[in-house]
Amino acid sequence: MHIAVLMLALMTLAHPAGAETTKPIKLVVLGDSLSAGLGLPAQDAFPAKLQKALQAKGIEVEMTNAGVSGDTSSGGRDRLDWSVPDGTDAVIVELGANDAMRGIDPDLTRVALTDIVRRLKARKIAVMLCGMLAPPNFGADYGARFNSIYPDLAKQFDVPLYPFFLDGVAADAKLNQTDGIHPTAEGVDIVVGRMLPTVEAFLGTINEHRR
Repeated sequence: MHIAVLMLALMTLAHPAGAETTKPIKLVVLGDSLSAGLGLPAQDAFPAKLQKALQAKGIEVEMTNAGVSGDTSSGGRDRLDWSVPDGTDAVIVELGANDAMRGIDPDLTRVALTDIVRRLKARKIAVMLCGMLAPPNFGADYGARFNSIYPDLAKQFDVPLYPFFLDGVAADAKLNQTDGIHPTAEGVDIVVGRMLPTVEAFLGTINEHRR
């Protein structure tokens, strides 16, 4: 009896009440070259820098970079099941830039992104959308149809939205590689810094639901 009491006391000291460490959130970034880190070392890609910024805030994540250069929203949908394995807690969806650059019908992009969000939510995986803006060369009508996709889906599915992934970086030559499209390491820092509050709030709701 005394041994049992002693063991219980030692266990209580080793694991005081309220001191349980929260398991890292398993987070997948499902995207294209903007998240894959085209032209950058792996440690400078968006998911790696986001993970580091979250760790600095005391938020532990197991990050998976599921960015595929050249991927469209339809491509992301087609590989969704193997890109987002079972056990994933959350997905940041960063898709649509290639759709807009190629002038793909916004209706097709909307359907693909809708399918992605619906399928992830059906698997009880939290979703955050990163918006994209169409380039002006396809005209105002195309831009209006494309740009409305992300806020519409965020409202429809009640998921958080970061309105424009490249906010503060797009069209700034100093923050983009020579192609004028993909951010430099410094550009990625700005993307991460601007998006961090939205990601923090997103992951915070996941930890709340775990309690």
